[in-house]
Amino acid sequence: MAPAPSHPPHPPQTYGELVAALQRRADTLTRSQRLLADRLLADPEGVAFMTVSELASAVGVNEATVVRFAAGLGLDGYPGLTRLCRAHLREQAQLLRRYDNLEQLGTDDGDLLERSVALDRANIARTFARIPQDTWDAAVRALAEAPRVHVMGLRKCHAPAYLLGYLLRMLREEVATVTPGTGTLTDDLRRVRAGDCFVAVSIHRYSAQTVRAAAWAHDRGAHCIALTDNPSSPLAATAQQTFYVDAAGPSVLRSVTAFTSLVQALSAGVAQLRGHEVRATLLQEEELMAEFGVYAGEERPGAG
Repeated sequence: MAPAPSHPPHPPQTYGELVAALQRRADTLTRSQRLLADRLLADPEGVAFMTVSELASAVGVNEATVVRFAAGLGLDGYPGLTRLCRAHLREQAQLLRRYDNLEQLGTDDGDLLERSVALDRANIARTFARIPQDTWDAAVRALAEAPRVHVMGLRKCHAPAYLLGYLLRMLREEVATVTPGTGTLTDDLRRVRAGDCFVAVSIHRYSAQTVRAAAWAHDRGAHCIALTDNPSSPLAATAQQTFYVDAAGPSVLRSVTAFTSLVQALSAGVAQLRGHEVRATLLQEEELMAEFGVYAGEERPGAG
């Protein structure tokens, strides 16, 4: 009996579906396909207006490889690939028009303070504009209801990770910020259990420890949330919810302003979901701080 004919994959209809398809196939891609996938995930705007020869040259493969790659996704050749990228670009057009002066403000001739403010406004707006409601709801629920929450971010991403851990500890019990010292990362990861929530924060160049820890937590059965910069991030492959955060800065330094805004918004969502429990936790926190005279100028009751 002859084998049943193989059917081409269901072609992605949107850029979001294209991203999901590439992430599902990440472990089966060849080196050349991986290079193409990374470029598509990191720079859909650029690919949207590249010819097949330009994309092939940009990633160091031949044109036939690009065409086969697109066909393997079920698309109508390379034009089908660029069509999805252009549709994605159109979806962003309204938001981008609000910041059509960014290119001008981004030049070295402009005022640094003005450029910094403009870029950070754009970072925040773009970050929040592309958060699907179901992604937001699922992440907030996991942060609020998981038995434990573990938050990890190293180097530049330590600041937003620390802030998220600090704010969540004000709202609920069992929150840990993973800050591995010499040989302590395995001790921290040993406390991660199935059903816990593990939040990983990293942007390019991605911290190897954060990537490995997130993958380990995922394999352990934790609910993983990633705060990162683009769909080619290795954190996206192991996260149930991924938030893509813009980090453009006016100089060689990347901005964490949008990360800070997102962390504060997530914490506010947790506070809203937990309701009366949060009020009781915060009241206890205030009583403890008063008892120990945490803030200057506030004497401990009964002292003197």
